[in-house]
Amino acid sequence: MAAVSAKHRDLGLTDHEYELICAGLGREPNDVELAMFSLLWSEHCAYKHSKKLLRRLPTEGPRVVMGPGENAGAVDVGGGWSVAFKVESHNHPSAVEPFQGAATGVGGIMRDIFALGARPIAVLDSLRFGELDSLRSRHLLDGAVRGIGHYGNSIGVPTVGGEIYFEAPYEQNCLVNAMCVGLARTHRMVRAAAAGVGNVIVLMGATTGRDGIGGASVLASAELEEGDDKRPTVQIGDPFEEKKVMECCLELLAGDLLVSLQDLGAAGLTSSACEMASAGGVGIDIDVARVPLRNPDLEPFEVMVSESQERMLAVVEPGKVDEVLAICRKWETGGTAIGEVTEGDRIRIFDGAEMVGDMPVTLLVDDCPLYDLEPAEPEEWIYGNGDPQLVGSGPSDTLLSLLATPTIASKRWAFEQYDSIVQSRTVRRPEQADAAVLQIPDAKTAIAVSIDCSGRRVGCDPYLGTVEAVLECAQNLACVGAEPLGLTNCLNFGNPEKPTVAWQLDRSTRALADACEELGVPVVGGNVSLYNETDRGPIYPTPVVGMVGELPSPEGLPTAALRAGDAIAIAGPFAPALAGSQLAKLRGELGPGLGPFEIGPVKVAITEVREAVREGLLHTVHDVSDGGLACALAECAIDGGVGLQVDLGPLIGDADPEAWLFGEGPGGFVLGGDVIAIERLVEAGTATLVGIASGDGIRIAAGPLTVEVAVDDAAAAWRSLGALMEATPA
Repeated sequence: MAAVSAKHRDLGLTDHEYELICAGLGREPNDVELAMFSLLWSEHCAYKHSKKLLRRLPTEGPRVVMGPGENAGAVDVGGGWSVAFKVESHNHPSAVEPFQGAATGVGGIMRDIFALGARPIAVLDSLRFGELDSLRSRHLLDGAVRGIGHYGNSIGVPTVGGEIYFEAPYEQNCLVNAMCVGLARTHRMVRAAAAGVGNVIVLMGATTGRDGIGGASVLASAELEEGDDKRPTVQIGDPFEEKKVMECCLELLAGDLLVSLQDLGAAGLTSSACEMASAGGVGIDIDVARVPLRNPDLEPFEVMVSESQERMLAVVEPGKVDEVLAICRKWETGGTAIGEVTEGDRIRIFDGAEMVGDMPVTLLVDDCPLYDLEPAEPEEWIYGNGDPQLVGSGPSDTLLSLLATPTIASKRWAFEQYDSIVQSRTVRRPEQADAAVLQIPDAKTAIAVSIDCSGRRVGCDPYLGTVEAVLECAQNLACVGAEPLGLTNCLNFGNPEKPTVAWQLDRSTRALADACEELGVPVVGGNVSLYNETDRGPIYPTPVVGMVGELPSPEGLPTAALRAGDAIAIAGPFAPALAGSQLAKLRGELGPGLGPFEIGPVKVAITEVREAVREGLLHTVHDVSDGGLACALAECAIDGGVGLQVDLGPLIGDADPEAWLFGEGPGGFVLGGDVIAIERLVEAGTATLVGIASGDGIRIAAGPLTVEVAVDDAAAAWRSLGALMEATPA
């Protein structure tokens, strides 16, 4: 048995894992090797508790150009063009330093996109924080939003959509997930695999420093403990440096000067070099003495594991190195030859003439043990409930309270800090429609993008809640006439070594696979972020879903705003329930379970609504989600500045009228349009006519219950987040 030292435990390796490393090497690792193994065998890099589950996901599709295993996924949008996209997390760094954590999360996901040869054209963000009566949550929200805006605005990529949830389980462990979409000439896209013995390894971009050492890869592989001073491990971002690196890489790829390209993210040179070697079935030599340093006294192991931002690693044919370095000088990106591709299966690290590390690629990348989960369904609700806030409220007051809830309220305070129209592609931006729409004149088409998940509902039922997240994204795309082409995901969960979290992860990945199979949507890539918990417990299980769809034209699309005189109808197999709803949360009544539904009928409704949008029949389309049907109708009225009179009687039957007002579940759409167009949909069985848009009041009858509020009062409640952020917590 290999000798056991305390050092490997400090680096996050178990005794068993250390013994496997020693056996694979035939000796104990030195400090450089141990640091590299500790990162590549971390949860963040190796997915050792989730990789087996991810094999369930469907990844094939007729439009898939690149799937899992590459820097990002990509789908064909015609005319020789592809759209690349991916979502990733920067949760733990953002909980330590929210501005830099969120900013570098945006920078990292952009590098994944242009590493394929795609120009980033849009960013979306999915954020989770604790309740806003907490100073900590306000600090994290403010910092993360400023960081996202700073990086995206500075580099010139629009932030076109996203979501923000506020729930108590995220108080100590916020979630910052960033999604990027890019556009590429399909034939110019490159993979990350190193190839060609004798080819040169070129490092481009910023200098290498101590910022980020042991950062994302370590922080995302262990629970956060209160009081830990981990601020120095958070990376520092420079969007202007990234802009230069991006333009340099895209010019190099356009000139066919690179064999392959990889960004340096978590684990820095270690992960990029080793993953490129593994994908190509080759070895790589790296000389750390050649790496341009920000801190001249860095040790070899620090150079290999630094997570300094804005760096890329390329494989270049020897005859093209001079031209590559000349273009790097043009863009002031500091290109440097630091190694070469070798025959065999070894990663060798040199410090000048001295070899300081020598390891098999397969041992580093492929031989990390994968663990079977030991799931066990919890016997009771593990997340608790807050104090009831809506005891005895009537339906009108309930609607105003829900509209003012930060999770439901307008996020204008946040998205006004983002540039959503730079690059002039944005056709539908935040809150104009349920999905962002970008015109792609290069390919004579348009795409829609959505990102979504309600962790609260996944917490109530990991299977049904995850299916709902997939359906919600597909419904959002249908609202602008888009058909899904592919899906990316970011699976945010607690400690998978604990039976309850293992059960959540198992059920959620099964649901993701089943929903994607039934909808025919391939999963082209994603990210897993585990150990999102503290001694106060885990976050809600939050499998964030990002979806890209295609629509024939960006012209004449509906919005979420009603127009005076519009007929109003409800479409879809909507069967709302109060279980797991925002109202249940406000009443302190959350617990296990959600209302039942079937995917098939929702899929049919998605298709019908999409076709109605494409036929130009609708002015207004808005799906029903947080806060239920009453909130969805009110949002349409607020957006349009017009009242509405709606009677839900034809839909309710013997069902609970309060559930029809405020209950939640998949499959519901609010439609608005000319009376003749709506009657056509009613006659086709697609929708049920329920009312008309007129006046300055919102009146919704649901059997014995009636909501009656002024549009101005509803708007004031819905637009209250900005004032809330400026107020001092009690």
